[in-house]
Amino acid sequence: MVVLLLVFCEKALGSHVVHKKLQESDSNVTIAVTSPALKAVYHFRPPSNWINDPNGPLYYNGYYHLFYQYNPKGAVWGNIVWAHSVSKDLINWIALKPAIYPSKPFDILGCWSGSATILLDGTPAIMYTGIIAKNDSNPNNIAWTQVQNIAYPKNLSDPYLTEWDKPDYNPVIPIGPGVNGTAFRDPTTAWYSPEDKHWRLVVGSKWDLKGQVLLYRSKDFKKWVKARHTLHATRGTGMWECPDFYPVSAKSLLGLDTSVMGTGVKHVLKVSLDLDRYEYYTIGTYDIKRDRYTPDGTSKDNKHGLRYDYGNFYASKTFYDPAKKRRILWGWANESDTTAEDIMKGWAGVQLIPRTVWLDSSGKQLLQWPVEELNSLRGKQINLKNKVLKAGAPLELTGIQAAQNPNEWVRYSDLNEKFVHYLNFMDLSKGRINENSKPIIWILT
Repeated sequence: MVVLLLVFCEKALGSHVVHKKLQESDSNVTIAVTSPALKAVYHFRPPSNWINDPNGPLYYNGYYHLFYQYNPKGAVWGNIVWAHSVSKDLINWIALKPAIYPSKPFDILGCWSGSATILLDGTPAIMYTGIIAKNDSNPNNIAWTQVQNIAYPKNLSDPYLTEWDKPDYNPVIPIGPGVNGTAFRDPTTAWYSPEDKHWRLVVGSKWDLKGQVLLYRSKDFKKWVKARHTLHATRGTGMWECPDFYPVSAKSLLGLDTSVMGTGVKHVLKVSLDLDRYEYYTIGTYDIKRDRYTPDGTSKDNKHGLRYDYGNFYASKTFYDPAKKRRILWGWANESDTTAEDIMKGWAGVQLIPRTVWLDSSGKQLLQWPVEELNSLRGKQINLKNKVLKAGAPLELTGIQAAQNPNEWVRYSDLNEKFVHYLNFMDLSKGRINENSKPIIWILT
């Protein structure tokens, strides 16, 4: 009898729990010495501290740019800045100093998530949510509100786009009538219509429990006007965080620039549900003349709808890669460790492996696959032949280290096609990997 082991992943528990004591600069927490074998290797992360949402990914002048929410002071959420790394191949990354951080009245309490857009002249622009103090004498009310700001590279000749300028005319999208100021964040990549010469973007929001994306238009990318209606809304879903709205081809596997519209094009609207801490998406039709998005109705338009990922996956963001004509998806996992465990190990969260996404031939769902660059990480294959498998007995693997390939299913084909599970040998009493151990396969029958 073959025993099948199933691993159930809990939904992402990525709530922004505030730990004021741990955020104070004079309350530094000593990081425990953590075995390198326990640190994430294949997933993007900084050497230490808290990270969450991927922000504004883009490709510019031969480099991929990844910005992300980051706490430079510790392994808990808070003190959020836009960390910045660049790469030629999506695998090897160069860490730069934070690109955007609180420094002006329009973002003095925080620089939250947003997106990047390549303007008509080729200049990258970042739209992000700034957190500002709210003039409210009622102590029972939230003392801050959210606005949308813009930033530009200071030096376009710098291949890394290291320095970013935040113009003093920010916020470019302040709070307006009928907008919930504490649920107004995460502007999307903008798209351009040559017909009316307007840019458009949406911002995540809610009204009571109705999740919605608010639509804004602009001729110059500076002055934005709110549309009278939302691009789309759904009752009972709560706050829509980190919305993403982009076209996909119904005729090709290639990705499309965010401004592409017309025949043979469908649109995807993805939202991250603050109430449930997971995401869903719909596929539908975008009517730019009416500025309305209508789901096709082939999947649920609520928390029971389609997801990119049914595990720990949140706050995702896509971008168009013109170098390889593909759309790439980034997502964040917080690893679901406790706060105490995060502080002990000194980091919290990883960016998940980037994936290429495209529309299935049925037109009813998206397909995805890790970017082709991941193949460069593959080493030599280990083949086992003519081995006798005995129930309950270990089988030693040679030519590979125990920490190289943990918790991966391996299929061993013999006459009975048994399944085996490759495990790291762990010193469970001390909660760490025994780095001198040998890789072991346990035979499950």
